[in-house]
Amino acid sequence: MLATTLKTRNMQKQVSVSFMLLGILFNICLVASNLLATKVLQFAGITASAGLVVFPISYIINDCLVEVWGYRKARLIIWSGFASNFLLMAFAQIAILIPAAPFWEGEEAFAFVFGLAPRIACASLLAFLGGSFVNAWIMSRMKIASRGRRFSLRAIVSTLGGEAVDSVIFFPIAFAGLVPPGEILLMAAAEAILKSLYEVIALPLTIRIVKYMKRKEGEDAYDYGTNYNPLRMDI
Repeated sequence: MLATTLKTRNMQKQVSVSFMLLGILFNICLVASNLLATKVLQFAGITASAGLVVFPISYIINDCLVEVWGYRKARLIIWSGFASNFLLMAFAQIAILIPAAPFWEGEEAFAFVFGLAPRIACASLLAFLGGSFVNAWIMSRMKIASRGRRFSLRAIVSTLGGEAVDSVIFFPIAFAGLVPPGEILLMAAAEAILKSLYEVIALPLTIRIVKYMKRKEGEDAYDYGTNYNPLRMDI
């Protein structure tokens, strides 16, 4: 009996190739969104960063991770994403501080893309953590409450919650004192709505991915008794 229990616990702590690949894609999306955010887009009178192209994919992956493997394993990936972003910013600052070769003419462009101001970097990291954990928590709790039904509703509501928290944290920290409060509110609302619409448009694909993963992995996690403390690192 003891041997069976230990074997079960060890299996629960293992991760599959699919989980690992989704985790890698999650990290790539976060790092790419920070780099793409240096370009500003405007369409239909709405201004947003180019990071909008890729960042919502991280929320779609977040939903898949929670739905298939549960909150605890999603929490591990969220922290790995935070570490990836932090390391990118730290290494970028070191690279900027190192003197360039006299003949190289790309220093200004390099610093513009990689040299996020500390205030912006801090806002980005905090917003990512807050939004990602809120998204995962809502997805997990709604799955338990609905007994696994209504995935589409859970995916949309969790994204709305996560994106709202992300925007509410990022824009005031990044732009308070530089942009009028009314404009900050409009920017935060517009970005949250656009990213959530992205989730809605991609929902048919998300549903297919989740169904495929459940069949392939033989997993469909329910987070009964889970400790939702975001600082815990156990799986």
